[in-house]
Parts: sequence; C-alpha cells; structure tokens
Amino acid sequence: MRRHGFSLVAVAAMIAVNGCKMGPNYKRPIIANNPATYRGMTAPDIQPSPGGTPLGAQKWNTVFTDPVLQELITEALKNNYDVKIAADHVLEQQAQLGVTRAAQFPTLSGGGTYDAIGIPSGLLKTLNSGNSNSSTTATHYYSGGLTTSAAWNLDFWGMYRRQTEAQRAYLRATVWAQQTTYSSLVEGVATDYYELRTLDAELEITKQTRDARQRSLDLTTTLQRGGNDTLTDVKQAEQQLYAAEANIPDYERQIEQAENQLALLLGRNPGSVKRGWSIADTPHPVAIPAGLPSDLLERRPDIRRAEELLIQANANIGVAKAQLFPQFSLSGEGGTSSSQLRSLLDSKNFYYYAYGSATQTIFDGGKLRNNLRYYKAEDQEYIDTYQQTIAGAMRDVSNALIAYTKTREYREKETAQVEAAAEAVRLAEILYKGRSTGYLQVLISDTTLYSAQLTLATAQQQEALAMVTLYNVLGGGW
Repeated sequence: MRRHGFSLVAVAAMIAVNGCKMGPNYKRPIIANNPATYRGMTAPDIQPSPGGTPLGAQKWNTVFTDPVLQELITEALKNNYDVKIAADHVLEQQAQLGVTRAAQFPTLSGGGTYDAIGIPSGLLKTLNSGNSNSSTTATHYYSGGLTTSAAWNLDFWGMYRRQTEAQRAYLRATVWAQQTTYSSLVEGVATDYYELRTLDAELEITKQTRDARQRSLDLTTTLQRGGNDTLTDVKQAEQQLYAAEANIPDYERQIEQAENQLALLLGRNPGSVKRGWSIADTPHPVAIPAGLPSDLLERRPDIRRAEELLIQANANIGVAKAQLFPQFSLSGEGGTSSSQLRSLLDSKNFYYYAYGSATQTIFDGGKLRNNLRYYKAEDQEYIDTYQQTIAGAMRDVSNALIAYTKTREYREKETAQVEAAAEAVRLAEILYKGRSTGYLQVLISDTTLYSAQLTLATAQQQEALAMVTLYNVLGGGW
C-alpha cells in the first residue's frame, strides 16, 4: 500500500514537471522597415558608428560633467519619491511572482489534537450507586492525534507554469519601468538645473544692463546740467533704466520657483539649490556617437518594457488554452491517533489515505473560449503597441538629433549677434560722447544688445536641453 502510494506520487511529480505547456512560445516580432541610420544625422560631428561607446550607453556622470549637477543627480536618485515608489513596485512584483509560482507545488499542512477528561470518584459513586461491582476511584480518559494533509493541483497542461512565465515577464516589465523612472529623473534634474542656470544668466545680464544704463543716465544728466544735452535724453535714459530694474524682481521670482521645482525632484523641502558652471560654460561633446537604430531595442527601457508586456500577453494565451482541458489534482492525509499518550507514536496507530480527481468544464456559456479570444486579441494589441513604441523611439531620436544640430547653429549665430551688438553699443557711446550722434542711437544699440544677450542665454539653454533630450531618447540615464 505504501509502495503503491509512493509510486502514485512519483508519477504525479513526473507529470507536473514534464507535462506539456499549452500556447505559443514567445518569439520577438519582426520589425518591418527598421532603418539603418537615424534621420537627422547630417552634422559632421554626429556619427552612426564612431568606434566608441554610443551616447545612450554612456553613464550619466560622463555625459553631464558639471560637478554640482552630478551631486544633484546623485541626491535625486537616492531621495526622489518616484524612485522610491518604483522600487516598491519591483518588490511587490517579486513577492507576487513567489505567490504565483507557489501554485506549481503541493501544499502541506499539519495539526494535532489532545483531549483529556477526568471524572472524580464522588461523581462515579453517585452514578454507579445501584451497581455494587462498579469502581468508585477517579477515572481519566485521554485522546490524542497527529495529522498531516497534502494537496497538489497537477500542472499537466502547463497552466501554472504559463502563469509563472507571465508574472515573471511582468516583473521584468516593472524593472524596466523602474529604469524608465531613473532615466526620466536624470533628464528632469538636468533640465531643471539648466533652466535655473539660464534664469541666473538672465538675471545677471539684466543687472549688468541696469548698471550700464545707470552710468548712461548719470552721463546724460551731467551733460544736461552743462547745457550739452536735453531733458528728453535724460528721461529716455531713465525709462531704459527703470525697464531693466523692473525685470529684476520677476527673474528673482522665477529663480526661486525653479529652485523649488528642482528641490522636489531632489526629495527636499523648498529651498535654495547649489550652483555650478554657468549656462554659457556648459560643455558639449565634441562628437555625438549616436549608435545604430538596432541599439534602441536593447537600450530604451520603454521598448524593453513593451516587449515584456508582450511576453506576458503571449503566456496568458497558454493559460487560457490550458483552462479548456481537464484539471487533475491529488489529495491525501495521514496521521496517528490513540486514546493513550504513550502509544500515540506506535506504528500500529498510523494511518493514511490518498485520492485523485479530474474536473472538466462541460458548459459555461462560452466563458473559457471567449477568455481565450480575449487573450489572443490582447496579445495582438501588445504586438502593435511594441511596434508603435519602437516607431515612436525612432521619431524621438530623429527629432532630438535635428534639434541638437539646429540649436547649436542657432547658438553660434546668436553669439555672433551679441558680439556685433556689443561693438555697436561701444561705437555709439563713443560717437555720443564726441557729440557726433544723438542719444537715440545709444538707446537703440543698448536695447538691441540687451535683447540679444537674453536671446543668447535662451539659445545656450536650448542647446543644453537638446543634449539632455538626445541622451535620454537614445536610452541613456539609467
């Protein structure tokens, strides 16, 4: 009997381990029209295969070399709330994988009982008063037992293994979502930092313009008092000065709000933020190793996540198919029981029994078959989503390459314009002091220079942000 029970368990184990798995095995979809290079690679310093590490595969601290920015990114990766929440999600799915995988194995439980009854002699004497031969001494009754039960749902059709496969894929998708959070955070900190440094530059430009206009006002006032200038020139100089002064508190407001925004990414309360290099001194790579489009399939965390969700959907088809077939299970119980504690573990008092069962749905109104249709449709949806994500990634990279190339050209032209405007101001001031031109020319030149300097700061910001975006869309940052 025991040998027969052992053989039954052995056969069941072989079925559970070697049984078939319903549903298709995953194969990565063929990506149609996958380009050999990115559109937008027109600049000579953007290379498809530079022989080095592609930009997206480089660590963020080699791309962003400002020491203060590196400190801020490190702090954000440690303290940011989105990062902590993403890590919590991974831990949740790791535990859920363990729960799902446990369905493949038997469950075993055990328990014990113990009862004791003592009847006092006085009660026995009363109960047996009519029987002269009965005992009147105290009597004790004992009953005890140990039981162990087991149940096992055999995974003959691979339903539980497919469920585990699906949950494992979802865990990996959660991990890739976590990497997306890292990448987005690095991009967000760098973006906010460069925007803050741009506001700092605009504030400094405005203060320098204010000081220059104050000197100009002093000059026109002196000339007006000496009879060499008009009151109109003085009022125009005052107007220019007040216009610059009015911009200062607005920039200060924007700076404090930008600091608060950056502090939130750092996991801090609102407050000041340390500064590093100016936006004008922000370095940019001499050459951009963009890599090949095929790199994105492995580098971009959103693409990897989309593929893992596709793997999960594919495994769910197998789960739905397995549910159409009979489900087998084994159950058993064993233990020992005795009315005397000293004989509780006697081999004569041991017992066990085992039984198997099979269930098959006969009629469910089409529920299981429609469930299968649902998962097949969902699988096709995730195939389309996967391909759409890849197409979107190609668009993102192309747009980022174009943006980086054009913003650099824009910044170069604005730099030349500022140099020309500064020279025009210098010459206008010389001519005005020599009384060879009126003050209007000085006003026009000064306004042009101030506007050009602010535009240059914006151009420098756009170039820096284009670099940040390009690094992110190439799969960097995590």
